[in-house]
Parts: sequence; structure tokens; C-alpha cells
Amino acid sequence: MASKTDPKNRASGTAARRRTAAAARPKQVGGGATSVAQVRLRPDELEDLQQVMQTLKLHSLSDALREGLRLLSREAAEVAASREIREFYQGSQAPTPAGVLPATEDELAAADETEW
Repeated sequence: MASKTDPKNRASGTAARRRTAAAARPKQVGGGATSVAQVRLRPDELEDLQQVMQTLKLHSLSDALREGLRLLSREAAEVAASREIREFYQGSQAPTPAGVLPATEDELAAADETEW
């Protein structure tokens, strides 16, 4: 077994540290820096992702994951906006625009039952 002071061991350790540091460093691509991220997927998740890629004609896992992150970001913005509205109106019903009637209980129940 090679010791830590063995020149071969030091050289490979240095190379490994350089590779690790390079992978963690943002890279300039196009107009901005990019970073490498890893994700662990179960086989069923990977199968779903590949199906989505085919359906949406996405060319790489990176494209698919970036699209997923864009959708998550949009959803998070919508959740934040709805919280802000609720906090602003302090639990009261938000007013409807002029000429728009509030939804009835039946309409709200029907909307809740709608499947997309």
C-alpha cells in the first residue's frame, strides 16, 4: 500500500483535488456562469423523465431538469403571491373586479373536483 508521502499518491491526490475543485467551480457558458449539480433518481423516476423528454422533445437530461426547475420556480412564485394576498387581506375575502360576481359554493366545489 502506498503511503501518503509516496510521490505517486501525492500526485494522484493533487489531480483528484483539482478535478473536484474544477467540477465545483462555475463555468462560463454563453452569457453566464453555470454550475454542475447531481441528482439521484429511482428507476421509475428516470423512466418518467425519459418519457417526458420524448413527449416534449427535450434533447438532454439537463434540458429536462432545467425545464422542471423553471416550472417549480413559477409555482413557488404563485404560492408566494397567494400568501402575500392572504396576508394583505388578513383572512378576508379579496375583492373581485368591478362587474365580476364572487364564485358560489357550488362553483367552488365543482372547481375542486376538476381533474386535469
